[in-house]
Amino acid sequence: MNFRVFAATLTSVVTMAAGLEAQSAPSAAEQIAAATLALPKEMRDGAGVMGYRTAGKLELLRPVKNGMLCLADDPAEEQFHVSCYADSMEPFMARGRSLRAQGVKGAQVDTVRFAEVKSGKIKMPTAPAALYQIFAQSYDAATGAVKGGRSLFVVYVPFATAATTGLSTVPSDSKPWLMLPGTPKAHIMFSVSM
Repeated sequence: MNFRVFAATLTSVVTMAAGLEAQSAPSAAEQIAAATLALPKEMRDGAGVMGYRTAGKLELLRPVKNGMLCLADDPAEEQFHVSCYADSMEPFMARGRSLRAQGVKGAQVDTVRFAEVKSGKIKMPTAPAALYQIFAQSYDAATGAVKGGRSLFVVYVPFATAATTGLSTVPSDSKPWLMLPGTPKAHIMFSVSM
């Protein structure tokens, strides 16, 4: 293949890829509608939403009015995932996103965040803070339908323990339990089947 043919082919592939990316980017309104699905209906209108106007760049699409902040589905990810949490958790959550963007992986993200909480760099909420998530195979923006989805509900209670909450730390599908007790990320897990 000569250089001109190669260059023309490469230009065509890049143009097609850019076109596909532009077609697959949902509008701000679609991202807001999808992101807030994780919340109870009565909380959706006042929730702030962060989403993607530019590929890979999470930014505020709508301000918080009711104390809840939602993250839109990342169009670059294969599966659908949205989450909403009390905005009092945003310093902790934002730091996690920042660390992952810097290439920090797995448990190391929490190692860094926990040290920063301990040093006072990250402030944690002093009251319980809810988180709602949906994980799914796909989402149809036209119908608002989630396919193959499952929900997760937790309430963060930083530094809580079994002794301070009266909750078991043994995982359960039928009753609430406390995960990561004694840490900044301590939270009460709830099963969808409850």
